[in-house]
Amino acid sequence: MAKTISVHSFRGGTGKSNVVANLGAQLAASGARVAVIDTDIQSPGVHVLFGLDNTDGPTINDFLWERSTIEDVAIDVGHRVTAHQELAGAGALFLVRGSVVASDIARVLHEGYDVGRLKDGFRDLTTELNLDYLLIDTHPGLNEETLLSIMISDVLLLIMRPDRQDFEGTAVTVGVARRLKIPDLLLVLNKVPMGVDRDDLRAQLDDSYGAETVALLPLSEDVAINASGDLFSLTTPEHEWSAQIRAIAHRMRS
Repeated sequence: MAKTISVHSFRGGTGKSNVVANLGAQLAASGARVAVIDTDIQSPGVHVLFGLDNTDGPTINDFLWERSTIEDVAIDVGHRVTAHQELAGAGALFLVRGSVVASDIARVLHEGYDVGRLKDGFRDLTTELNLDYLLIDTHPGLNEETLLSIMISDVLLLIMRPDRQDFEGTAVTVGVARRLKIPDLLLVLNKVPMGVDRDDLRAQLDDSYGAETVALLPLSEDVAINASGDLFSLTTPEHEWSAQIRAIAHRMRS
């Protein structure tokens, strides 16, 4: 049975899409069949990490407006993994991207969409592509579609920064997730500065949220210079940031 993983943050700018794209690539590199679906429909962007521009392939908007089936809008991006020769025996990786056409985003903001159809799309995508993992890149904050994604998830992976606003917002999300009885609630702290006591940080997170912290991703100039230009964990596997992404993937497989 496929594992559904929602990757979420209460605020924007946490590096959520970078984490979800690299996590999907690492799971596919281990031989799994993986799909990443961008449900941040108001401000999509994960497609950039897979080397796609704003006109490459169909989008989730086509599915939501009943112009396509969900499997028709799933773009095969497995070549982004298998381009690395040591990963030539990898599994499969698909992306359901959002439209960045201004008129499409305006239509979503003005008209909304059928959230029930989105739920059906999650189920059908998992079945039609015979997935091992479905990764949902959510819209920051809490709204109807985000709550739907969280409710149907086997794992909720919360991305946050060492920032008081993030700590407070994450506490709200954790409270909601516990009310919804999410089976597995995990934390990732991103953009951790050099010189910070990591053991102390983990202890603070444990005390604050009572949830497992699966990774502390360093604040890295190398990642910043990459600027979403590629899947950093594949192109720079020896980096500590990449090692932490692999640790998240390992936890997902357990």
